[in-house]
Amino acid sequence: MNKYRNKRVIIDGIPFDSQKEGLRYKELRLFERAGLIKDLKLQTKFELQPSFKKNNKTIRAITYKADFDYITKDGRHIVEDVKGMETEVFKLKRKMFEYKYKDLEIKIVK
Repeated sequence: MNKYRNKRVIIDGIPFDSQKEGLRYKELRLFERAGLIKDLKLQTKFELQPSFKKNNKTIRAITYKADFDYITKDGRHIVEDVKGMETEVFKLKRKMFEYKYKDLEIKIVK
């Protein structure tokens, strides 16, 4: 169990951080088989700020890892995150994501 009391699950051999995320995966797989979405990806990493050097130290890049990312039947690119609660770090990363990837937004599934 983790700090948010989520129960990790394994579906199709893939570990998920919560039952809710695992159920959403099953739902999206059904949508994919039905032809409603395509190119379903899990844990896609988006760079929000590149790494850089300062005072001879390397500062790590800031990244956001989406739970799911797919294309809808009408061609829209959807980035999705399953959340029980939105942390302050997530809210900040969402703002950075929407600034850098202006044509995308993070869809929250509760």
